[in-house]
Amino acid sequence: MHLRSVRRTLITTTALGLALASAPAVAQPRTAVSTNAPVKVVLTVQGPDGRLFKGRIKTKGHEVTTATGGTHACDGTNGGAHPSAVPTPTAALDDAARKRHFTWDGTWYASFDDYTVDTIKNVDGGGVAYWNISVNGTSIPVGGCQFKLNAGDKVAFTWTAF
Repeated sequence: MHLRSVRRTLITTTALGLALASAPAVAQPRTAVSTNAPVKVVLTVQGPDGRLFKGRIKTKGHEVTTATGGTHACDGTNGGAHPSAVPTPTAALDDAARKRHFTWDGTWYASFDDYTVDTIKNVDGGGVAYWNISVNGTSIPVGGCQFKLNAGDKVAFTWTAF
């Protein structure tokens, strides 16, 4: 009788061990990884008569305040573009303006959850041009508060005639 009891215990323990080993792991809650670490980018502002600014800027997504548009998030969460804050082109422009003491202004469009850049260093489109935003030589397909920047990106705001 004792041998039978040992066998049952051994078989039960082995079966339980195999069942636990083959069971899917229980999902642990993920901790959100911040993607809004500051990055260094090269920012260029090209006006109709030449370069208005060029420099390396350390930036991350943050609230932006303009005279025309007010204060709004400009951190990649705009329009649901990213689930957490990220560095953006318009935030980089804002950081450059504050650090290098020049002005810019933009209109906030709630329907797009983003700014348009209207004026940089007192240069505006005047109805015949706009400020195009490109990253690494390609115009961005979304607003400047929605596009994620990576370290080393080349960001350009270029006065572009219609």
